[in-house]
Amino acid sequence: MVFALPGWFRQRAQSQNVVLLLHSVATLRQAVAAGGYHRDVLISVVIPVHGVAEHLGACLDSVLGQPGACVEVIAVDDASPDGCGAILDGRARRDPRLRVVHLGTSAGPGQARRAGAGAATGEYVWFVDGDDMLADGALAGVSQRLERLRPDVLVIGYEDAYPPDGSGHRGRPHLPPGPPSRGAGPDEPQVFTLAERPGLIRMTMTSWSKVLRRAFLCELGVPFGPGIHEDVPVSCAALLAARRISVLDQVCYRYRRERHGSFMATVSARHFDIFASYEWVFRFLDGQEGPGPAGLRPAGDAVRAAVFERAIWHYTTLLGLVPRGDRREFFRRMSRDFRRYRPEGYTPPAGARGVKFRLVERDAYRAYTALEPLNGLRVALRASLGAP
Repeated sequence: MVFALPGWFRQRAQSQNVVLLLHSVATLRQAVAAGGYHRDVLISVVIPVHGVAEHLGACLDSVLGQPGACVEVIAVDDASPDGCGAILDGRARRDPRLRVVHLGTSAGPGQARRAGAGAATGEYVWFVDGDDMLADGALAGVSQRLERLRPDVLVIGYEDAYPPDGSGHRGRPHLPPGPPSRGAGPDEPQVFTLAERPGLIRMTMTSWSKVLRRAFLCELGVPFGPGIHEDVPVSCAALLAARRISVLDQVCYRYRRERHGSFMATVSARHFDIFASYEWVFRFLDGQEGPGPAGLRPAGDAVRAAVFERAIWHYTTLLGLVPRGDRREFFRRMSRDFRRYRPEGYTPPAGARGVKFRLVERDAYRAYTALEPLNGLRVALRASLGAP
């Protein structure tokens, strides 16, 4: 089924979430009337699409080709210039589980996710990027977990997929810490809060690594913003506010690394956006941003320290993606944030990460850059030996 958003919606959706809700009702009625929609959808898979025509078919196949789940797929064509809209329309005519929303002008992945979430009707929302894939058995595993525990947030495992085609060479799996989904002891909690498992914040700050209960996401009231790294505030706020978090220690997602055109493989000054994203997160921690669910409790020392470490580490991973002439200023911003947000009594971790953190704290850019080649060699050696 294919729906085009009228001009008034495109103009107002950027500032008014209520319009997205109205659109959700309208599309639901049309889909049901057409006879191609199941009322009891467990998972709405929302796919923002822009410039990924080469990989879009594989992404759709990985979702629509899996049995064992009641899903709907909402693909949002973010005015893609490479024919993605036509690919989606053709697939939607053959599969009524797929609905397509066309945006008249490109507004970025954040706005596309907002439009897709507004059209979703499932109990849960899973944001999947159009150049990535779900792993075999992912929907069945996720569905069983959701139906059994009904968490606010389910954190999933993933693996990296590298060129040339993103489906051959695989990186090591990244599985969430916490109680395992299989074989846990009788006293091991299967649902918890971030305060009970603060290490969970170390997982990737991406929207695709979490399946969110849709009512909880609406109550959270944190929209995806403009620019890049726009899913960091939503990911952090969801973990901080959730009363029921669970994990699935199974590879459910295949993240395509080093794709040409991907912002995570592109040197750009736009990576400075990360500072605004984490500024929002720390303001949320202090109760200065986002309405959040009623009764949201202040973050404890362990959670604040974990969020702080995640922010600084995230900055270090992006430094090499900043244009060379801007890296000194980026590093200066890293150091400023270190001193600004460092929790009282905080002690840097041991090992190479701790050395990095101390150099960031002192704004020791030259020493930091001198050590980076050695650190890269250490990481490559550990990877070649299969070390975690």
